[in-house]
Amino acid sequence: MKMRLSIVALLGMGAALPLLPADASAVQPPKEFFEAATTERFTFAPGGAIRIVNSYGYLTVEGWDEPEVEITVTKTAGRLYDPGEKAEAERRFAQVNVTTQRSSARELLITTVLPARNPLFASVLPLDRILFTKPLVPNRRRGVTLDYKVLAPRDARLVVRHDTGYVWISDIAGELDVSSHTGDMIVLLPDPGPYAIDARTRLGSVSSDFPGAGRYRFAAGTHYANGRPTPSRQVHLRTGCGSITIKKGPPFSPLWKN
Repeated sequence: MKMRLSIVALLGMGAALPLLPADASAVQPPKEFFEAATTERFTFAPGGAIRIVNSYGYLTVEGWDEPEVEITVTKTAGRLYDPGEKAEAERRFAQVNVTTQRSSARELLITTVLPARNPLFASVLPLDRILFTKPLVPNRRRGVTLDYKVLAPRDARLVVRHDTGYVWISDIAGELDVSSHTGDMIVLLPDPGPYAIDARTRLGSVSSDFPGAGRYRFAAGTHYANGRPTPSRQVHLRTGCGSITIKKGPPFSPLWKN
């Protein structure tokens, strides 16, 4: 009986001791953050048009004095990876591509190309009867976030079709046609204009440093416009869900994100 009590006491003491790894080298190394950046540069004729299509993430377009366009794209992994998974992160980066196409010295197209959507998923019963079909949750971006920084001549005309994310445009005096599905938009225009501004949100606010002739409040969105006689630089801004901020900056000088 005494021997049984001693064994029970020893087992109880053992249960109270902390469990230590058999080998210190078995401790997992910390996860890592992966990103990759590329830069392209093109000569560009004055007053040319730049189209940015299917972008997402963070988009910055800034004017400068060079007769060139410089595009820097940074791809960032959406999660932390184990050190041995670098190849997997690079594989995902390779599936999301930003391409450039020049149809002339005055036209440049910047397009984001995503992988094809996942195929349909079908649940099949015996006798080959289909119970239901539904698309799998699309993961076309492969967990990759994009950050675009475009430097362009100040007199360039800019057309943007952005999907989701933040848009910042500064020191571009050419005509602007910018739309975003979801996300905030900040546009800094060199003063003086004149500018014919038409900005609208479906869900969100519009604020402007420039005087406007009319503000019309809808159920959840805002429409701002300032009727200007021609000739005026056209500024056409749209976002579905988010705010639009139009700021007045000094004429042709660097504008910084404060």
